[in-house]
Amino acid sequence: MHAHSLSGPAADEVEPDLLPVATGRRTRAAARELLRPERHRAVAAGVLLTAATAIGLLAQPLLGRMVDIVARGDEASALTVPVVLLVAVALAQGGVTALGMSAVARLGESVLARLREQFVERALTLPADRLERAGAGDLTARVTGDVSRVSEAVRSALPELARSGLTIVLTLGALALLDPRFLLAALLAVPVQALTARWYVRRAVPLYAHQRVATGAQQQQLLETIGGSDTVSAYLLEEEHTARVARRSHEAVRITLRGVRLVLGFYGRLHVAEYIGLVSVLFAGFVLVRDGAVSIGTATAAALYFHSLFGPVNAALVLLDDAQSATAGLARLVGVTDPAVCEGDHTSAADPPPTDKALPAPGAVLPGRDRSAPAHPGSDTVVAARGVSHSYRTGAPVLHDVDLALKEGEQVALVGASGAGKSTLARILAGVQPPTRGEVTAAASRNPHSPATVLVSQELHTFAGPLAEDLRLARPGATEDELRAALATVEALDWARALPEGLQTVIGEGAYALDAVKAQQLALARLVLADPVVAVLDEATAEAGSAGARALERSARQALRGRTALIVAHRLAQAATADRVVVLDRGRVVENGPHEQLAYAGGPYAALWAAWSGERAHPDS
Repeated sequence: MHAHSLSGPAADEVEPDLLPVATGRRTRAAARELLRPERHRAVAAGVLLTAATAIGLLAQPLLGRMVDIVARGDEASALTVPVVLLVAVALAQGGVTALGMSAVARLGESVLARLREQFVERALTLPADRLERAGAGDLTARVTGDVSRVSEAVRSALPELARSGLTIVLTLGALALLDPRFLLAALLAVPVQALTARWYVRRAVPLYAHQRVATGAQQQQLLETIGGSDTVSAYLLEEEHTARVARRSHEAVRITLRGVRLVLGFYGRLHVAEYIGLVSVLFAGFVLVRDGAVSIGTATAAALYFHSLFGPVNAALVLLDDAQSATAGLARLVGVTDPAVCEGDHTSAADPPPTDKALPAPGAVLPGRDRSAPAHPGSDTVVAARGVSHSYRTGAPVLHDVDLALKEGEQVALVGASGAGKSTLARILAGVQPPTRGEVTAAASRNPHSPATVLVSQELHTFAGPLAEDLRLARPGATEDELRAALATVEALDWARALPEGLQTVIGEGAYALDAVKAQQLALARLVLADPVVAVLDEATAEAGSAGARALERSARQALRGRTALIVAHRLAQAATADRVVVLDRGRVVENGPHEQLAYAGGPYAALWAAWSGERAHPDS
């Protein structure tokens, strides 16, 4: 089924107002704050890694000692002690390194756990309107990709970077002990390495930050297109949304290829530095041995020391890639977890005021804000919007001076093209987010334990745990009989009873998986249990197929029987059975009346209904 857009071509694409990213100073401050409770463990891990590195540096002098023994022609038995000591060094270094890395791992996991807790705690308290401006894709990218990068860095890159740094410092000190001239020769490679690191870091930091932003925007566009595929298809917006996804994807690929070219140039410069340093140390050894200043064994130890720096130096510089990527990810996470950063995320005058509402759980029954006074004292109106306008950012209004009132027991269908503002108006009427201008009033809740308004969204979610407890989210004290009655109302009792353990069956992630129809019926059953004054359904049947949508429509009708409701309808069959139809076009109410009147009035709804009816009559056309 397809329907024509009410407003012709969609409005220009609006860039998402992404969540803030912390500055370098705020990111470092947040990292120090995370480490502060673990400072004793951090000191212990540092001591163990330093000891392991120092023990390992004894191998080169022992090898040099063996070279001197051979060069002098001493007895073979003279090699016994150096060989035994080499074995002891290897065993000791391995043991102490294992202890040090274990301490680092425990430190890292503790810090990561605290970071995740802070992120989740803060994300759950972000204003719903702020999340709407940013888009779910931005938060999703941070909670998946950025957390993953920081986790990988803490578990592998950062410990290895610390070991490499210790090895470099102690090895250079060992070269100075052999002969300061070896150190001077080795340091000839440092300018090239330093310039390489500076060249890389200056380009990598903004590049990876840009890459994270591009990835977040790409994920947001994919979520919008795939999550709203039925609506996109219904209003013939497939080509436009495909083009948007392509633009986001091309940008992400372009930035990724820039990163690949950057890394290739980085490696090439590192190889040049390695050979400059090695040639310098070998030449210094040749000159010093020729002049009798050092033995062949000492020169050998110096060459081995510098050669042993290849791995740590390259690892340290190469790990800058992971460190910079993790730093960019951490800055994006701190942008959410640090209140100072979020408070500095200024909104424009056209933006709505902040709210303490959390991001609603997809598919959940959600309470509206507490509005205890009747909307119109002495009338039968239970919820009303007056002069409601809304903008997510300056210059991009979504709603314009909307007036809408729902009377007690009335069911109103809200229709319009994608982007007309239907979901925004639904969330405002449900109390999930405040409007930029105007006011919304609603009747008081029937009892203090029941919300006045609930919202059932088109997104699906089941909470991990027994099905009965999932239902009791809407009414914690509900009895088994009440749960079964709610399920029966939405035609879900039969399949619920057929589950392996009935209502005690564990559902959700990693347990018994419910399909789209069952998950949404569960959300509708929560609505029945919550028993609100007003129910708002935001395309609550959009995620199912044709047969599933018809089943959900029946479930929704049963759940809404005798209840005041606003139904954001993506199928015009829902509008046809409503008491009244409200048509939105570019954020304005352009028609308002019964289906029978609007369907033949020659306006936008009539055109929409005619197109929909024609395709139902000719499904293969």
